[in-house]
Amino acid sequence: MSRLLVLVLALLLPAVPAHAAPTAWTVTGPGQVTAEVTLNSGNLTLAVRRQGRTVLQPARVGLTTTTADLTSGLAFTGRTDRVVIERYAMPHGKRAQRATRMTETRLGFRTASGGFDLVVRAAPDGVAYRYVLPAAATVTGEASSFSLPAGSQAWLLPYNAWYEANRVRTTVGEATGDFGYPSLFRNGQDFALLTESDVDGRYAGSRLRKQGDGFQVVLADDRVDSTGTTPWRTAIVGDLKTVSTSTLVDDLATPSKLADQTWIKPGKVAWSWLSEHSSPSDFARQKQYVDFAARNGWEYALVDEGWSSAWVPELIRHARAQGVEILLWLRWSDLDTPQERDTVLPRIKQWGAKGVKLDFMESDSQERYRWYDAVLQKTADLKLMVNFHGSTIPHGLARTWPHVLTMEAVRGAENYPPAANNPVQFFTRNVAGSMDYTPVSLEVGTKEASIAHEVALPVVYESGWTHFADKPEAYERHPQALRYLNQLPTAWDETHLLDGDPDTHAVVARRHGDRWFVGGITAEDRTLQAPLGFLGGGQWLVETVRDPATRADVVRDTQVLRGGDTLSVPARRHGGFAAVLCRHRPGLRTCDQPIRQVPKTTLTVSPTGTTDTPPGSSIEVSGTFTNGDREIRDVRLTATAPEGWSVTGPVVRRGRMAPGESISGRWQLRAGTLTGAVDLPVVATFGDVHVEQVVKAFVPPPPPENSAQVSDLPFTSETNGWGPVERDRSNGENSGGDGGPLSVGGVTYAKGVGVHAPSEVSVYLGRACERFTAGIGLDDETAEPGSVVFQLTGDDGKLLYDSGVVRGKGAALPVDVDVTGVRMLGLRVTDGGDGRNFDHADWVEAALTC
Repeated sequence: MSRLLVLVLALLLPAVPAHAAPTAWTVTGPGQVTAEVTLNSGNLTLAVRRQGRTVLQPARVGLTTTTADLTSGLAFTGRTDRVVIERYAMPHGKRAQRATRMTETRLGFRTASGGFDLVVRAAPDGVAYRYVLPAAATVTGEASSFSLPAGSQAWLLPYNAWYEANRVRTTVGEATGDFGYPSLFRNGQDFALLTESDVDGRYAGSRLRKQGDGFQVVLADDRVDSTGTTPWRTAIVGDLKTVSTSTLVDDLATPSKLADQTWIKPGKVAWSWLSEHSSPSDFARQKQYVDFAARNGWEYALVDEGWSSAWVPELIRHARAQGVEILLWLRWSDLDTPQERDTVLPRIKQWGAKGVKLDFMESDSQERYRWYDAVLQKTADLKLMVNFHGSTIPHGLARTWPHVLTMEAVRGAENYPPAANNPVQFFTRNVAGSMDYTPVSLEVGTKEASIAHEVALPVVYESGWTHFADKPEAYERHPQALRYLNQLPTAWDETHLLDGDPDTHAVVARRHGDRWFVGGITAEDRTLQAPLGFLGGGQWLVETVRDPATRADVVRDTQVLRGGDTLSVPARRHGGFAAVLCRHRPGLRTCDQPIRQVPKTTLTVSPTGTTDTPPGSSIEVSGTFTNGDREIRDVRLTATAPEGWSVTGPVVRRGRMAPGESISGRWQLRAGTLTGAVDLPVVATFGDVHVEQVVKAFVPPPPPENSAQVSDLPFTSETNGWGPVERDRSNGENSGGDGGPLSVGGVTYAKGVGVHAPSEVSVYLGRACERFTAGIGLDDETAEPGSVVFQLTGDDGKLLYDSGVVRGKGAALPVDVDVTGVRMLGLRVTDGGDGRNFDHADWVEAALTC
């Protein structure tokens, strides 16, 4: 063929088109939910469909960094696919054993200035996506958004960083402003719960802002230093039962960082702050809460704001001997530096506390999330469990750090929420993770909800630690309610929604072992229905507690039902019911199981009192452990060496001890170089019970030298009414070192001690000093003057000096006191009888003649 003919044929034949790059991708999950990603004129959108119906309309995807705009002008670069299959266990939560299967598609996109991979996962219960950048970058914003039809119903939380507003029912079209996660929507017969997962210090938290016909993700910070991988933008999608019982937030999170989880124990918690705000500062009252917990088999008691290090160790010993563990409240700012975390948390662990409640974080910033990371690592190292209060919402944190037992992020009982707002929490906030609502307010609060409604709440709401809101006497005045609460677990093998609607009611079944617990709450008059098909075959004993005609203790009904039956309980407005179900057998009268009671024992130690033990010297310690009312086994008795000390002497063991039997031991403990008061524990253990008493020793520092300034000496003990005692500074606020210069009557002093009443500082003199001199007065830093009393005490609390009431702001008053022969000097400040407000007191130029 001639070259001319080839040319003519080439001109006559149609051209073969080049292969066009794809512009749409579908990610199909193992269920009925799919994600549809579309690239149109360089703009990327994502939509979600279920059973062929569009649940979330196409909405923008992309982000910006300090070096690139990755929201437009995008071009596709490639695709990879895989299936993600994971199995994991949780020590608490709505389902103990978790199994997830998700389809993952990774789509690459570039612009002239940079690129990213969009990672999309489709699960049976929803869709999630995240961005993966090629390297670390500073993110300045996301285009990430979600869109629904204007008429879609919405249950939204007006945003604040502690998530304690009331939810509002509205529509997409009517919504305005910023909203916190999780946000629930209904589009026709489909529901979508929008939230985020796997958020930590590598990024910042976010919220949703209504813009146009959609909701855009708004970051808490203007600039976020990302490692290159963002959190998951998460849409839980399905019918109401699927959405409300989903574990997708946990499924997407980073797997557990803890190899050993055996020390993580969920449980019921006695808690006094709501019913008696001042009680956490009352040692005797806290012992009563501990004793109540022990009588009723509750695992924990929380000592909230106001506890004192002067008596908490003794309370812990009292509690542990009865099988009750102590949790302690702290402000987040008590742990906001590495030094504080390395000091405060080990001390709490040494006392024997099992966990901490950390409060007032109130921020979604990256800086605060880095604090969460640091405190979680430290508490994990110490095997201290955690409750985050005044916090952000769960983002799968409990999967990554399973020692997070619960988080607040809800308008709980302490804020007196309207009872009509209770059903929606099951369908929204509690889906994301454990919720510290502090339920069962029987006599405290508004009393708007019925007794049965309150008793049902710890079934309807899931929380690894459930802090009960009322006082012991209130529960004891409602014995049938207390009987039910005593049987409740706080961790579940499985969870089912039996009936409900976010606006009106929720009926929930949860299984623990071979028993089922059902709780129902309603905002309106209705007969609550619990279809029992989840039970399977056979007969079941059903014990139900419900409201009587007027507000009073619940009434208990017993009946035998089958799995195909429906339990129906009439309930009035803001009423409810709770039930426990177990397999029926002839003669079975109750599903109740025995309440754990710890055998009574005693432990005595010697020497008594406080023994001076100079560095390097030894003290002999002995202990006798006596069994009480029933046989115990695997007993172990020993002395424990505190940090820096050493101990010699055998562990005393006994395989079995009869009632009344005793064992004894004797040990030598050698003091280390750390000075100050120290407890030398003698410990008896049997099973998981810990019985401890201490011998008190004091390792004296060198006595002060002549003209020593008190602020330069070690404090053998210190307490303060607000924040820490300050050296050479005024008291300031709640953190150490945040006070200003010591200033009294307009005069500034370089040396001294700044405190807040009530306060006491102890200084060791070793009977080597003769006189104490100082100036005393109220610091100039307060907006209003306070009133205080300055006192000096000697050995055995002997009063050496009393200033009388000092009021207002004036010149420092001189103090000159004889301290001859005093071993331990106490500098005490009390309030002037009108409360502690503005009681910032200074001991200026406090010095000793020795």
